[in-house]
Amino acid sequence: MPRLEDLKPGAQVEGLVRQELATVVDAKWHGSDCVELTYKRAGGSVENRLLYRSDETNLGIVQVGRGWEFTGDGARYRLVAEAQRIHLAHLFDPYLAVHASLIEPLPHQITAVYEEMIPRQPLRFLLADDPGAGKTIMSGLLIKELMARGEVERCLIVAPGSLTEQWQDELGNKFSLPFEISTNEGIEASLSGNYFIEHNLVIARLDKLSRNEEIQALLEAPGTDWDLVIFDEAHKLSATYFGGEVKYTKRYHLGELLARRSRNLLLLTATPHNGKDEDFQLFLALLDADQFEGGYRDGARSIDVSDLMRRAVKERLVRFDNTPLFPERKAISVSYRLS
Repeated sequence: MPRLEDLKPGAQVEGLVRQELATVVDAKWHGSDCVELTYKRAGGSVENRLLYRSDETNLGIVQVGRGWEFTGDGARYRLVAEAQRIHLAHLFDPYLAVHASLIEPLPHQITAVYEEMIPRQPLRFLLADDPGAGKTIMSGLLIKELMARGEVERCLIVAPGSLTEQWQDELGNKFSLPFEISTNEGIEASLSGNYFIEHNLVIARLDKLSRNEEIQALLEAPGTDWDLVIFDEAHKLSATYFGGEVKYTKRYHLGELLARRSRNLLLLTATPHNGKDEDFQLFLALLDADQFEGGYRDGARSIDVSDLMRRAVKERLVRFDNTPLFPERKAISVSYRLS
């Protein structure tokens, strides 16, 4: 059954004139339940009539009116057009997140985000630059860029408890990303019973998640998949070979859980290798369980991390004018004389 709103100019309507089709010329509304309809009969004469909601049952539309007209709300059209422009902005500005953030990025940060990480979709990556390289800045650029491209809506950042507020401040002040720190009160006050379903941008404490089985059950519940998970100080997700067996920590098991529940996984640490290749292989298994499956055998294979990892040491970090970012590190030898 047609509605009065369907009586648009150009529509052919039956029921207005007995045994005859009429073509709508104009429709002028009086309130929300009455329309003053101007229509043309088959013979060419033009007539006018008031129609009410009760008349809808007697009408039938044979041909709808024109689909394109210029009677829409201009302000709403401009709002939709602007939203679409922002959605497609990355196609015209390849460094959209840089220009939309309150930062002055360094060359190695732009290289890491736009040459190393963004081209990898889905992303499973270890960013292991030296301390002071700005891994938080690089993470913020990555999040903002992927959100602008429609790749990320739900993001979880897992960090040591002492760093959660720093993450929140950096992402909020520099990138306008409203991340919320998960707390016991927030989890208990969840209306749905699962805090992680209700919030899309979350910062969580590493040990809080790894030691609490009830929270881990929430993370494994349907609907809690993430578009991007970031682990800060990721070397804490440790596992080690001892006595021919693998000893897993609770933190490592948390890494395995979230690796399964996220499309993109980013590990941040300045100390990815503890000197033991077998432990390093276990660590990399969080990123690619297939490639690094099975027990480690010395000399059986070389570990190729070129597609999984980037490490830039301080000596390689420079500004745009090619001046060193950090002063040269020098080893000082000191001799002692025992008497």
